[in-house]
Amino acid sequence: MTDPTWAYEDLVEGRTFDLGTKTVSAEEIIAFASQFDAQPMHLDEAAGKASVLGGLSASGWHTCAMFMRMLCDAFLLDSTSQGAPGVEQARWRKPVLAGDTLSGTSVVTGRRRARRPNLGYVTCRHTLVNQRGETVLELENVGMFLLRNPGDGQ
Repeated sequence: MTDPTWAYEDLVEGRTFDLGTKTVSAEEIIAFASQFDAQPMHLDEAAGKASVLGGLSASGWHTCAMFMRMLCDAFLLDSTSQGAPGVEQARWRKPVLAGDTLSGTSVVTGRRRARRPNLGYVTCRHTLVNQRGETVLELENVGMFLLRNPGDGQ
């Protein structure tokens, strides 16, 4: 096992991570909704089309879960992440419909050292867009990351 690439010291303001792409299938929308958010517009194409969402749509919570997978794959799993104390804001701006392809970025907007000498807090703004460039999710949160060199005063 190698040392993680991304530690607190690397997560400077303005650092941007590309979250890659994810195409959303009707089957995964229905599977997620069946277990976690069984509203009709997430379970049935006709109900989705009849709703204000305009088609079979992912639950907002499903959108957040897909974002989290994309974030993990982009850099979190190769970092010193220690989790997060919460989410400052999450906004579902547009529906995520079956067949949409999501992409996005995470941008470091701030950071500060914690009281613990080996830990820092990193604030990020995350955005997911669909294939038309429409923003579907905006999320802001603080993550906790271990320092690579706790004694260097960064």
